Amino acid sequence: DHGITNVAVLDKGYIGGGNTGRNTAIIRSNYLTPEGVKFYDESVTLYKDLANDFDMNIMYSERGHYTLAHTDSAIRTMRWRAEVNKHFGIESELVLRDELMRMVPQLNYSDEVRYPIMGALYHAPGAIARHDAVAWGYAAGAAMRSVHIHQNTEVHGFEITKANGSGQRVTGVKTNRGTIKAGKVIQCVAGMSGVVSDMAGFKLPLKTIPLQACVSQPQKPFLDAIVVSGSLHVYVSQSSRGELVMGGSTDPYGVYMTRSSLDFKEGLMMHMLELLPFIGEVKLLRQWAGMTDMTPDFAPIMGETPIDNYYVDAGWGTWGFKATPVCGKRNAEMLATGKVPDTIAPFALQRFHDFKLVGEKGAASVGH
Repeated sequence: DHGITNVAVLDKGYIGGGNTGRNTAIIRSNYLTPEGVKFYDESVTLYKDLANDFDMNIMYSERGHYTLAHTDSAIRTMRWRAEVNKHFGIESELVLRDELMRMVPQLNYSDEVRYPIMGALYHAPGAIARHDAVAWGYAAGAAMRSVHIHQNTEVHGFEITKANGSGQRVTGVKTNRGTIKAGKVIQCVAGMSGVVSDMAGFKLPLKTIPLQACVSQPQKPFLDAIVVSGSLHVYVSQSSRGELVMGGSTDPYGVYMTRSSLDFKEGLMMHMLELLPFIGEVKLLRQWAGMTDMTPDFAPIMGETPIDNYYVDAGWGTWGFKATPVCGKRNAEMLATGKVPDTIAPFALQRFHDFKLVGEKGAASVGH
């Protein structure tokens, strides 16, 4: 869109080997804040045409997204989110128990459980996609547009020089394969965001925490919907191959690793059986982990930094995949024009200094 071809993409590993290939591929826009709703709605719109843009099937499938409510306060929050969503033209509505039983009859609606289901926020455009295909599509499209993709290239530091006055400017990136001169740099490294920003000489207000997920062996299709429960710390959908894709909240500790653990499986399966008791004999197929970079207000950090021409795209926590298209589009616009687009302006790093937090925890605190 901008006619710029002297672009290099550096990846420590391989394309799709990071969080892009480690998420559970849920796409939605039913957020709580006006800033978040508008931002993610644009992303959902872009996702719908992504297969045509890539000339590749990303297996985009609208399933309907249900965020369960187990308490009176949760019902109030779901009604609040529904009204905010409707105000911005998003399809979301509060459905109570009787209606929900007709829409998703597979769930356990018994009152003899810790958290009886009272209702849900129903978000019709909620969807899933093949995350690998999204990564491959973007990489192929970038390569066709003369972007240089350097895999197995680890960043070791940056060349920083003095700018006008007392400021600083980035002029290059130091890697294990040599130094690359750069007029502009954007940092998009997910769980390693804090480490890389430290190399550049500034701090980001975030903490890296592992997030785990798993899939079952393939089953006959029985669950069309995407189901989420904040009280049970669980979310589940069924892939086109029949696997149950399951996950929960982040691990209770901060660490830089992608190792999976037994306690995650034990806790998650306990909650899954409360929600879907009949899957007790289903076997797990595989388990994995990614690294999330969590911000205090559960919203991303995008835009300028204290270093001239050094931009950041971080703080994606557990919700980054669903923002991939809008993130790429608006960050490219920012780099090409030097101006921060209105869509991402509320997510600036400066908001933490100005105490203008976005406050998205009410809609992003479950890891999906």
